[in-house]
Amino acid sequence: MTTIYVPPIKCQGIKTKLVEWIQELVPEFDGIWYEPFMGSGVVGFNIRPKRAVFSDTNPHLVNFYNDLKNNVIDPYKAKSFLEEETDKLYVGADDYYKEVRRRFNKNPNSLDFLFLNRSCFNGMMRFNGSGGFNVPFCKKPGRFAQAYITKITNQIKNIQEIIQANEYEFVVSSFENVVAKAKNDDFVYCDPPYIDRYSDYFNSWTQENEEKLFELLHNTEAKFILSTWHSNKFRENKYIDALWNNFNIIQKEHFYHLGGRESNRNKMMEALVYNFKTKISIKEKPEVQQLALM
Repeated sequence: MTTIYVPPIKCQGIKTKLVEWIQELVPEFDGIWYEPFMGSGVVGFNIRPKRAVFSDTNPHLVNFYNDLKNNVIDPYKAKSFLEEETDKLYVGADDYYKEVRRRFNKNPNSLDFLFLNRSCFNGMMRFNGSGGFNVPFCKKPGRFAQAYITKITNQIKNIQEIIQANEYEFVVSSFENVVAKAKNDDFVYCDPPYIDRYSDYFNSWTQENEEKLFELLHNTEAKFILSTWHSNKFRENKYIDALWNNFNIIQKEHFYHLGGRESNRNKMMEALVYNFKTKISIKEKPEVQQLALM
């Protein structure tokens, strides 16, 4: 079984359990890998193209990975920081968490971003209208046990090695600008916020955004894959029929652990939309993938 390297930053809809499925679909290409919605970056980091542009509108994500690229952060610095913070968190709990959150929102830095991301409720990433991180505490004062710190620092080590072994750029940019740069030999992987699913992660995602992305991918010379949701037991993604059925689509069922209550955690049919020929067959009864954030 292929080893999947999990990035140190978690976010809604992370594709850890779907990487191999996506990787099987990616065709050979000679140019640049463009990822205009990098989020955790788990897909690109595991596919490991030689050249890549990872982009997001969230500057904290981009700054974090640039800090890994430039050795501003390394496993040893992260380990030392988290060990120092764990005693303060154990004593201060929610009050100390809020102190770090205020500190980060006033003067953002990558280590505080890591701390908040790994000690907030359910591994969520959410920002208010002013751009401030606003996810509450996970209510676990002993969150950063030594084993958990080791897990995080190993994730930093693995992803930093992948970044530094290749030619990767991390930029704050709109998806429009990034997709428009892709040429015939390039590849575009898009994992936007799911329309009608997530209200905000850094910026909201609207019908206008979905239609603009469709227009860009319809006109691109590059090969692409789009990750989106197809349906669940309650409803279907109306944009599959309205837009994305113009392309090839395969589906796979998986399970989200996102949600405060078990009753809010449901199976989801994931869809991969793509514009090239492939020999991959579609299973009649796709297996359920357990897609966990933590």
